[in-house]
Amino acid sequence: MEESALPAWNFRGRTAVVTGANRGLGRAIAEALVAAGAEVHAFDLGAPDDDPPFTCHEVDVADAASVAAAVAALPEQTTLLVNNAGITRDRSLLKMSDDEWQSVLAVNLSGAFHLIRALAPRMRAAGHGRIVNITSINGLRGKFGQANYSAAKAGLVGLTKTAAKELGAKGVTVNAVAPGMVLTEMATTLAPEILDAALAETATKRLAEPHDIAQAVLFLLSDAARMITGEVIKVDSGQYI
Repeated sequence: MEESALPAWNFRGRTAVVTGANRGLGRAIAEALVAAGAEVHAFDLGAPDDDPPFTCHEVDVADAASVAAAVAALPEQTTLLVNNAGITRDRSLLKMSDDEWQSVLAVNLSGAFHLIRALAPRMRAAGHGRIVNITSINGLRGKFGQANYSAAKAGLVGLTKTAAKELGAKGVTVNAVAPGMVLTEMATTLAPEILDAALAETATKRLAEPHDIAQAVLFLLSDAARMITGEVIKVDSGQYI
């Protein structure tokens, strides 16, 4: 998409945390926020391979203590949060190990809980907060071989709605974005038949790109969406329908 065709979001004076921002969707979201004027802090397990335009912190989101320490070091005015960090350990349900189950839930679901719990107090104190959780259409419909991933992403929907109810009175909105197949670098390495199957599910006959997800996230983080909370927006080219 031409840069001039993208919405001109303005996040000057805002500070955001984006988890899993070293690559893929998280990287696209973090870069879009920076381009819109936000100060961005990326939480990820390791350092990126290049020199990104945001501040990187090595944080294990599955570890509550690691999250708490990193959040304590953030600027006090940090009131934007994107819970994007996620892993997959795909295997059919009856063959899935305990570790494959627990590790995916620890990162994809508990990680979001740790971040919300750590950052919500300062959002409440500021009277402003925007939280966006990246779930998946597979958390809404299930997916063969992804019992752990689908369960975690479904859990994010429940977490989103509960947090929206608990935090709304203090000016904090909590929403989720549910992508379908997205043409990240990782997706382009998948077997052609997997991409073809996803494409066949779409209504638009096109697969989403990372910037499509990023723009939906930035909308929900913006004051244009100040009356939207507890919602799940699918950005999936119509795969779900």
